[in-house]
Order: sequence, then structure tokens, then C-alpha cells
Amino acid sequence: MWSDSVLAAERAHLLRVLIWGAASVLAGTGVLALRAASRAPSPLLLHFGIQTAAWGAVCVAIAGFGWRGLADRDLSGVTRLLNILWLNVGLDAGYVGVGATLAIAGWTMGRRLGAVGAGVAIVVQGLALLALDARFVALLRRAVE
Repeated sequence: MWSDSVLAAERAHLLRVLIWGAASVLAGTGVLALRAASRAPSPLLLHFGIQTAAWGAVCVAIAGFGWRGLADRDLSGVTRLLNILWLNVGLDAGYVGVGATLAIAGWTMGRRLGAVGAGVAIVVQGLALLALDARFVALLRRAVE
């Protein structure tokens, strides 16, 4: 794989992260607006919306900073990028575990719906980021081999 192909793949990955982040901000804000308009406000929706919007904002910021640093990479640059992506894949899996733990603990320790909502939102974000990063890792591994 040539450096221009790697650059195009990295650009496409960052665009996917940006789209996911923007969609998360919109969805989280929509959930918060829906909750505010309802007569029976739900702590589950409140914390789900907050987590979704916050994670989306972080994804948008990461994609923006990554976009500014786009450049052609040689083999060592691709290897460094691949190592960073493997770290991200591990962190993404950790987010899923932390979110699941939070949701299960919130439910079993007194039906704390706010914790359940936050945990579910973290699981959703972790799974989405895991899918995005794993897809990019698979593509870059082919470039290095």
C-alpha cells in the first residue's frame, strides 16, 4: 500500500469518527430535549443523553485534531499509527467493560437508573469506536505486511 493510499484511508477513518461524533452529539442533545419536554423526567434518559453528547463532542474534537495532523507516512509512520490504533482498540474494549459494569452495578445496587443510562451509553460508544478502530487496524495491517 502506498503512502497516498494510507493517507486516504486515514482521512476516511477520521471522517467516519467525525460523523459518528456529530451524530452522537445530535442524538444526545435530542434525548436531553425529549427528556426536558416530558412530564415524567427520567434519570436514565438524562444520563444517557449526557454521556452520548459528551462522548460525541470528544470524538469530534479527536477527529478535528487528527485531521490537522494528516500527512503522508512512510513504513515507520504507518507502524506507529498502527500501534496507536491497537492501543485505542484496547481502550475501546475497556470502555465497553466499564459501561457494562456501571449499568449492571446501577441496576443490581438499588435500581439506579441514572447509572444504567450512563453505562448503556458508554457501552454503545465503546462498541462503535471499537468497530471503527478495528476496521482501520485491519486495513493498515495489510499495508504493513
